[in-house]
Amino acid sequence: MKRAIIIHYWEGYPEYCWYPWVKENLEKKDFQVFIPEMPETGTPQLNKWLITTKKIVGQPDKNTYLIGHSLGNITILRYLESRQDNEKIGGAILVAGFTDDLGYKEISSFFKKPIDFKKIKNHCDKFITIHSDNDPHVALKYADIFKEKLGAKIIVKRNKGHFSDPIEDKKSCLELPDVVKTMVEIAK
Repeated sequence: MKRAIIIHYWEGYPEYCWYPWVKENLEKKDFQVFIPEMPETGTPQLNKWLITTKKIVGQPDKNTYLIGHSLGNITILRYLESRQDNEKIGGAILVAGFTDDLGYKEISSFFKKPIDFKKIKNHCDKFITIHSDNDPHVALKYADIFKEKLGAKIIVKRNKGHFSDPIEDKKSCLELPDVVKTMVEIAK
């Protein structure tokens, strides 16, 4: 059976914004979906997030798909770096992903060493990156980095902010159909 695992963002939780909607809709497409609660989300540490990710994934295989949101993306990339040579997953969807600490010392443990994109690509062939043209935290340049380094397909949404809680007059992002649509496509 196909498994999808959603790794939430900094200060996130399993019932946050679009995660339950994506879970429900992927389950309708015959995926098992897991949304683990990451430890100490207010003061995230890479080693603790990796332990939780490894535990929930178990033995990765071609029917394992990972979905990250914001800080969840670097967790996925670090997870893939840590895999054995013969371990591959089916694909990954990176929502509002980035490749440096964005100036936040609170997440610096995720970026102490350079990202090994070559090793990551050895463990996953299919990457989709979804970004918003008005994300207040993550610039569109990161989509281009994922395209260049991972061969990711880029989807840019208009006015979706950080795909999270409301910012100013914007509504919360409670549904994210592109995640479901692209997951079904890459899982064929």
